[in-house]
Amino acid sequence: MFSTDFLIIGAGVAGLRAALELCRHGHVTMVAKGGPQDNNSFYAQGGVAVALSEEDDVDLHFTDTIKAGHQLCSRPATKVLVEEGRSRIQELIEWGAKFDTVDGKLAFTKEGAHSRHRVLRAGGDATGSEMVRALSSKAQSLKNLKWLGNHFGIKLVIQDGQCCGAIVLDERKNTCKTILASAVLLVTGGAGQIYARTTNPANATGDGIAMAFQAGAILEDMEFVQFHPTSLYLPSSPPFLLTEALRGEGGILRNNRCERFMKQYDRNQELAPRDIVSRAIWAEMQKTKARHVYLDVTHLGSTFLKERFPTIYSTCLRYDIDITEEWIPVSPSAHYFMGGVKTDLHGASTLPGLFAAGEAACSGVHGANRLGSNSLLEGLVFGLRAGQAAAQHAITHSTLTVTSNTSHKKPAGRKMSEQDVEKLRNSLRRLMWTKVGLIRTADSLQKALEQLQQWSRKLRVPPLNRTGLETHNMVQVGLCVAESALWRTNSVGAHYREDIPFSKGLKWKIHSECRQTHATGSLPIKSKKTKK
Repeated sequence: MFSTDFLIIGAGVAGLRAALELCRHGHVTMVAKGGPQDNNSFYAQGGVAVALSEEDDVDLHFTDTIKAGHQLCSRPATKVLVEEGRSRIQELIEWGAKFDTVDGKLAFTKEGAHSRHRVLRAGGDATGSEMVRALSSKAQSLKNLKWLGNHFGIKLVIQDGQCCGAIVLDERKNTCKTILASAVLLVTGGAGQIYARTTNPANATGDGIAMAFQAGAILEDMEFVQFHPTSLYLPSSPPFLLTEALRGEGGILRNNRCERFMKQYDRNQELAPRDIVSRAIWAEMQKTKARHVYLDVTHLGSTFLKERFPTIYSTCLRYDIDITEEWIPVSPSAHYFMGGVKTDLHGASTLPGLFAAGEAACSGVHGANRLGSNSLLEGLVFGLRAGQAAAQHAITHSTLTVTSNTSHKKPAGRKMSEQDVEKLRNSLRRLMWTKVGLIRTADSLQKALEQLQQWSRKLRVPPLNRTGLETHNMVQVGLCVAESALWRTNSVGAHYREDIPFSKGLKWKIHSECRQTHATGSLPIKSKKTKK
């Protein structure tokens, strides 16, 4: 049990940028399960979108973001993203981030739903890892930053209606610690692992989102889960993300009849927004009774592909696919959560003392469908803003005195065995994929809810280890996604109801909210309309 000025849970781009700011104001403790590279940011391939090229401006970036988000983005938040994003990227370059260049100038590429070439990349297709490297290198010089790897956040400490710390599990020693702080920042990433097919790393289990919900914070837009159109499909391998930049550079989608099909679904063809491309691929798979379609990049040239996409080329080659000569089998996979912990423009949640940024948060910049490559930019912009707000909060809220109820108490009830938990986890991922996935109906969502509620009761006392705690969080997040999806009786962006395919209606420009209730555990409710 110990105190720190600021506690950060998570270690991606948003967390690192927040840490750099908070270290200017006091001692910072950063905890994360796994190591420094076990986060979604590190695996981000495509790039980071920013209006820095000569042909671009922030107004165009703003318009593209709002359009891709189907008019459900928060306009004030989106304005902050595109305007402040320019300074955050230039700052990162000053700190040593090496983005790709052509003739000494930054190289920009174009992705789906972007009207300009505005996506910066590093190492061809290793942008996230380069940004994490640059931020980590900067953070290593800070003496008042304490890093605790292999520590799992169990629950937030709430006292007098304020978040003032967290209880974490030391995975190596299997012991619990209480860490008190003047402000807590959640930057734990998304929850792609609740689905059977996902591009996310194994640790993306929605832990921060579940912790915030259980502590009483409001979650927003949980029905909006983005499915990336193109992940490698091989029965013997996990899905591997094939960046949208492949299509941005001229990649073509073909069905198993060798036909190019995207022109039947959208005038922008392969460069349509991700939700449209994903559903088009799904429709072709159903039409041709296939488990995948193909991404054809062979016409782009061997030298270009090897230099522009070295990670993808080498990874596919390990699975005996030479992308310079063969079409790549692809299908959609769960990729990104637009919803999360509801925050204001400064990363503050609805629970005093708790802040959130990055994929764990719902800042409002993504609306119903994230514009490609905006996520890393969001992490930088709102990571800094959350850090600044947390520092301001700490001025008037010092670390509270420890009381008896801040320790971790095991709930009463029968504990499930580890084998049963693993079985439940696998069943959960299949259920979410088939019932709460790319295509949804009221019937499928209701059946999913009933099963999830049963599992929630079973997992009331999870094993006190990473697998047990993660599975408990996955069930909780799954419940919130399913409830919000059932509540939204229309189709918009990444949320598609086959039984209600139209987008207009009573619940058009309003947002779902999930919050803890004593009666049902969670309750989606409507909030005010989005600002125009």
